[in-house]
Amino acid sequence: MTVADARGLDEQQMTYTGCRVPPLEKGLPKTVRSLCPECRRTIDAELRDIDGKVWMVKTCPEHGPFEDIYWSDTELYLKAEAYAFRDGRGLENPLTVAGDTAESECPGACGLCGRHTSHTALGNIDLTNRCNLRCPICFANSNAAGYVYEPTFDQVVEMLRLFRDMRPVAGRVIQFSGGEPTLHPRFLDCLSAARDMGFSHIQIASNGLRLAEEEDFARRCQDAGLHDVYLQFDGLSDGAYLATRGRRLWDLKQRAIERVSRTDMKIVFVPTIVRGVNDDQVGPIVEYALANVETVAGISFQPVAFTGRISTAERLAQRYTLCDMAHDVSRQTGITDPHRDYFPLSCVQPFTRLVNAMRDEPTITMTCHPHCSLGTYLFVGTDGRAVPIPKFIDLPNFLADMDRLGDKAERGGSRLLAKARSFQKLHKHWRGREAPAGMKFTDFLHALNGMIDKSVGRGEAGKKTFRSLLVAGMHFMDAYNYDTARARRCVIHYAAPGGRMYSFCTYNAGPAYRDATERRHAMTPEQYRQRSGE
Repeated sequence: MTVADARGLDEQQMTYTGCRVPPLEKGLPKTVRSLCPECRRTIDAELRDIDGKVWMVKTCPEHGPFEDIYWSDTELYLKAEAYAFRDGRGLENPLTVAGDTAESECPGACGLCGRHTSHTALGNIDLTNRCNLRCPICFANSNAAGYVYEPTFDQVVEMLRLFRDMRPVAGRVIQFSGGEPTLHPRFLDCLSAARDMGFSHIQIASNGLRLAEEEDFARRCQDAGLHDVYLQFDGLSDGAYLATRGRRLWDLKQRAIERVSRTDMKIVFVPTIVRGVNDDQVGPIVEYALANVETVAGISFQPVAFTGRISTAERLAQRYTLCDMAHDVSRQTGITDPHRDYFPLSCVQPFTRLVNAMRDEPTITMTCHPHCSLGTYLFVGTDGRAVPIPKFIDLPNFLADMDRLGDKAERGGSRLLAKARSFQKLHKHWRGREAPAGMKFTDFLHALNGMIDKSVGRGEAGKKTFRSLLVAGMHFMDAYNYDTARARRCVIHYAAPGGRMYSFCTYNAGPAYRDATERRHAMTPEQYRQRSGE
């Protein structure tokens, strides 16, 4: 019996606003709701196992058949489903009204509506669509739109408040993105506003040019409240950047990392991977991150999403999936095993539930779809050797016990006693002989605490913490591989001026609310020059 079976995933659930949550269907083959890549109408699609790969096959009544590789390893696809513990109940205060009817079928009523099942784990605010690069693979289409979208500082504060006012869990983690967010004329003020408003973790998604080119910019960012830089990082050579970004950037990337390393901020590499273009860089990126693990906390691989028209042959040749990432890391580094070590992001739900119960306060719970992400953690021992968690922790049983402990803690009782029981219950899954050199079980628990408390691993106290590296991927959907069940469970949300909010894969794909949002608040280049003086 899988963990998901033990939890009764198929039990009927309702959102806070009374909309039915369709249970997550498991196994293959199965039918899901998808989109026509041409007209964007909602249609059925079948997921099939063909020669060990999961394919999506669908037919639009008007535009005919489409097929694409969804996950390139059926075994990993089915394993991910085993770690979907339960659905969330969405928001108590959704921002648009949607009943449980066919007319409101996802993704057509996004904003967020009462049918959405997850609260925000990561809030996004685009500060501008301007950019100092012209990347051919940019899903935001920055610099190519012909207009400028750049919210005022007051609008940014309004969007921050939108996240903080969410119930039952207020937004706590915010990422400023774009375009290139550091180009906003009040960028540092936006960081400070988020800090002063109570966000516990503040990130930016950046190409790193200002960090590299301005001597004191990293320090000024930290002083304003920034914690993490999600750094565009497509490889370790200029060849990779010429292909993905149209410019030689390797020296600038190294300089940006060096300048951030002088601060207490952390970096997460964000490589966009295209098969046949830079997939040979996956292993070297991991090894480079480990060599800089004092500053680099993780890697978030992003397989390319095809948001424009592309021929079937070219798309299938360039399609790169989360399974490809897991296999390439293993094959190119020898550190991990693709089937033993990789789990979906949804697997951390028991951990967050247990922490919530012990602290007696709500916090972020990862109720995302199990096929949105895949990853593992590497811990570096005192000998410098990196070891994946599943090698020294019996992770499947560890998570199952943690989930049961969360149930008991939620039903009441002493939190101190719950902590003692948790330590005893979970210690039995420890494989000390396989652990990183010098690591004890208490060291591992301290590192786990860092997933909630972002101060762990930073400052003077952080020097005594075992370094870890998140190696993960998140495959953002496009119209060829769209599954509305994923959009409905999304935990990454964009705020827009005027009080709307959208899941990542409705904002950037499918109905692509990004375009409508930006055009609604756009300026011509001339209007922007008059407003800004640039």
